[in-house]
Amino acid sequence: MSKVRHVLGISGGKDSAALAIYMKQNYPDLDIEYYTSDTGKELDETYQLIDNLEIFLGKKILRLTGANNSPELPFDHFIKMYGGYLPSSNARWCTKKLKLEPFENFVGNDPVVSYVGIRGDEDREGYISKKSNIQSIFPFRKNIWSEDVINKFLANSNITSVIEIYSSFSLTEKAERIIEILNTKISTSFNQQQKLNQLLDLGIKEFNKAIFQFIKNTNYPLSSEQTFALVENEDVLVREDIFSILEKSGVGVPAYYKEVEFEVNGKKSTYARSRSGCFFCFYQQKIEWVWLYEQHPELFAKAMEYEKDGYTWIQDEPLTELIKPERIEGIKEEYIKRSESKKSKIQSPYLLDILADAEEEGCASCFI
Repeated sequence: MSKVRHVLGISGGKDSAALAIYMKQNYPDLDIEYYTSDTGKELDETYQLIDNLEIFLGKKILRLTGANNSPELPFDHFIKMYGGYLPSSNARWCTKKLKLEPFENFVGNDPVVSYVGIRGDEDREGYISKKSNIQSIFPFRKNIWSEDVINKFLANSNITSVIEIYSSFSLTEKAERIIEILNTKISTSFNQQQKLNQLLDLGIKEFNKAIFQFIKNTNYPLSSEQTFALVENEDVLVREDIFSILEKSGVGVPAYYKEVEFEVNGKKSTYARSRSGCFFCFYQQKIEWVWLYEQHPELFAKAMEYEKDGYTWIQDEPLTELIKPERIEGIKEEYIKRSESKKSKIQSPYLLDILADAEEEGCASCFI
């Protein structure tokens, strides 16, 4: 097998940026290749973040693009190819053509460990590559392993081999309980997530060591590695930790996360953008479209131009309707109601914390 490559994608969002910093600070001996997939339609703040990261990392972040031989910007090239059909949550050709395919071309058939910035307070795996030569690792989570690895490791058919692996460790007083859990088959009354959580609670390092040993007999990229530094990792990082890493490192929080004040019918509030990615991303909330219209009118106008062929970014509402004064007023008022109901529960200087449910939507390759 070829030498394993370690790669980390920078989306321009807070989580992937913080992960790059975290890996540099905690695993400086890992030779990580950093890359970003540039659609040509990112906010200026995204490019500034990438520049700041390059300074901190002391290493270039490789710019990947789709449609390398086209004279047009990547997104414009592909939207023509799709006949003006705008991407949507049901047809994410943008993620496939502008993010995943450039990444998969970049790694080719080499064995690759890809580090993904999904946090410990998120319950998702993301829209990531499923190529067999690419193994995803999630350093911010209690469980750093991907779902496919866990499925194999905890399969009822592998109970005996996994017990043998664990039995080779010095488990001391935890041994009896760990073996008891391992011997319990996954069923309707004891599901895989319960088994996973109980094993992690009894020892993250032991669990990681067991999986690392288990995959030696598989074709995963890490199967050829003698050691893997993250086996010892017990960190679980949540949203608050991400902002702390960005600020303390000097890289800074992307400017589009910062609140901007507005007033409607005598009520004051603030808005911001909750995600990185293209400025016209269809996953945006309507208040974010209003933010774009009021803070970056030139970009909003460009987004409107893409609707000329009859397709819309928002289902059943063209942008020409969204920017009518009475519609903007209604969007802001509804936003204030929703944010006030959550603000009492969450204390944070960042609006995406208050509107956390918006952050859960979207493609991992675009936003983390």
